[in-house]
Amino acid sequence: MMLKEFDQNQSLSEFNTVDTKDAEAFFTKIKGTHRIVYDGSNPHNGLPIIWNWAFYYSNNEMGSDDSDITAMTVLRHAGVAFSFDSATWKKYELGAHFGVDDAKTGKPSLRNSMYEPGDGDMPLPSINGIKQLQERGALFCVCNLAISVQASRIAKKMNIDTETVFNDLIAGVLPGIQIVPTGVWALGRAQANGCGYIYAG
Repeated sequence: MMLKEFDQNQSLSEFNTVDTKDAEAFFTKIKGTHRIVYDGSNPHNGLPIIWNWAFYYSNNEMGSDDSDITAMTVLRHAGVAFSFDSATWKKYELGAHFGVDDAKTGKPSLRNSMYEPGDGDMPLPSINGIKQLQERGALFCVCNLAISVQASRIAKKMNIDTETVFNDLIAGVLPGIQIVPTGVWALGRAQANGCGYIYAG
């Protein structure tokens, strides 16, 4: 199959899956007195997820309920890795692509250990993964532009069609994670809605 690689001559509209109304409405879910947005530009040993949990943990310790807290993680650049389901991780060997090793095997991970972490996946067993954090009110979004760039890199490495990879990555985005135009756009929207900013790697 001929490689179709995303480049500067290619229209970004070919890789635009963002529902603008949904993307804007996503930020109306921000609630409470305590609001933070984490800039998750790299996997960084899971810190874009772990620090999201830490915000809930510390505010709970100080007497605030989850209903008065919003922690948002913006997954962008290489941090988009944690937005995909484990089937997608396995199909495209995302552990090797993003440099994320499995805590149990020490080899490139074939699963998203940050969604529903198992024994040994987190530094402490009490740390929540993405799914449980969402249940508590945490918000996660992912950069559409970064997905298109990563799709191009994966496709080039595997010598397959970029659009096919891109569509598979989009289909593999985990439930409840909002696709946004870009991560930097989302970081701006979050701060405009009262979130403090923390760089998470």
